[in-house]
Amino acid sequence: MFDNEVLQCFLEKQGQLFPQNVAETLEEAENFLEECMAVVVDSVQEVWDYFDAAGIDMESANEEEILEADEVFDIGDGRYLIVEC
Repeated sequence: MFDNEVLQCFLEKQGQLFPQNVAETLEEAENFLEECMAVVVDSVQEVWDYFDAAGIDMESANEEEILEADEVFDIGDGRYLIVEC
């Protein structure tokens, strides 16, 4: 479900969401993300749509604030990983 780029991104940036590492390997990262039902979206608009569908009021937020949310990880190729546990 999650490719190596997504898993590596999570391993490198997990500190933005958690006070200590929750995964040390790609396999642990994949298991953790599956348990959390994390999602990968293909654009900033899909990040907005995800938060909207989840009922999170983001009307007053701008794009920069959305992308700086702790649960949003910029994969670096135009995709974003959203982790909500």
